[in-house]
Amino acid sequence: MNIIVCIKQVPDTTEIRIDPSTNTLIREGVESIINPFDMYAIEEAIRLREKLGGKVTALSMGPPQVEKALREAVAIGVDEIILLTDKRFAGADTWATSLTLATAIKKIENFDLIIFGQQAIDGDTAQVGPGVAAFLKLPQTCFVKKIETVDSTFITLQRLMEDGFDRIRMPLPAVITVVKEINSPRLPSLRGKRNAKNAELIIWNADDLKLNENDIGLNGSPTQVIKIFSPDLKKSGQKYELPPEELADILIQKLKELGR
Repeated sequence: MNIIVCIKQVPDTTEIRIDPSTNTLIREGVESIINPFDMYAIEEAIRLREKLGGKVTALSMGPPQVEKALREAVAIGVDEIILLTDKRFAGADTWATSLTLATAIKKIENFDLIIFGQQAIDGDTAQVGPGVAAFLKLPQTCFVKKIETVDSTFITLQRLMEDGFDRIRMPLPAVITVVKEINSPRLPSLRGKRNAKNAELIIWNADDLKLNENDIGLNGSPTQVIKIFSPDLKKSGQKYELPPEELADILIQKLKELGR
């Protein structure tokens, strides 16, 4: 089984800062990591390959430094890595990103399953996986918590729901996004780290994908971020040191005043 896992390099959320003059994320000097949800996608892809054979290809779009994330994926167990990098890709929203990834996947051609993490922690849209499926006209299931069975033609899986899960059977090839309940990601091995240093990195730009400049990056994005800001955290409240009965009366009165 040949599996493509799409990953994203994101800034470590514990260090995110926003430039007040440009309303953009400050990425200089900020540690970048593989999107945590994508670690579950990588792990699931590797487990399927270990069980069924085949190859796992990690695909990512971003600036040249994303190579670090892709080589980390090799250290974990991925077989092949492809980086989509071009200044013309910059500023892409989820639509333009999905189109670019889908076009690259068409160029790869030989695949049975495409796996995404449920969402990226820097955007939290959860739109790219479904977007890629739409561009490729493939069946899709999001929020997968377990893959039950898979063969050369069908996959049966469990989709996480608020009150349990749905069991779904889909024909292959297909697209899925996975949640953290699906597995426990492994750590890079010593052999994997050695392999990562020597792994061939395939790099494609807009010309390699034969993409029109008006369809990619900022030009091809129907949505644009006008402003990013950190909310003001205003803490207010009152402290009472009274017997429980009196505190209950005060609480009831406050709720009435708020119309609750």
